[in-house]
Amino acid sequence: MRIEKHPILNFEKERKKIHFTFNGHPAFGFEGDTIASALHALGVKKLSHSIELKRPRGFYCAIGNCSSCQMTVDGVPNVKTCITELKAGMEVKVQTNKGELYDK
Repeated sequence: MRIEKHPILNFEKERKKIHFTFNGHPAFGFEGDTIASALHALGVKKLSHSIELKRPRGFYCAIGNCSSCQMTVDGVPNVKTCITELKAGMEVKVQTNKGELYDK
């Protein structure tokens, strides 16, 4: 779901489409999107799950304060996708276990 018409905001300027992969499948967003907002617009509602009870977690705070949107991005675990700008060619994956340490 994307807002296309708004009484105050101007959406006339066409934004550049950005392609990335989500769990191995092709996906897209637009210039200026965060990873989580692009996924939300594509209908992806489950971004992670609780570790113990496996309850789904979705787009919650959108300011990086919670951990509901943490995913693995380009091999880096625990990326807060609600505040990470979408870039072309990113590989985004849902984390299926506890966060890991990343040593580059």
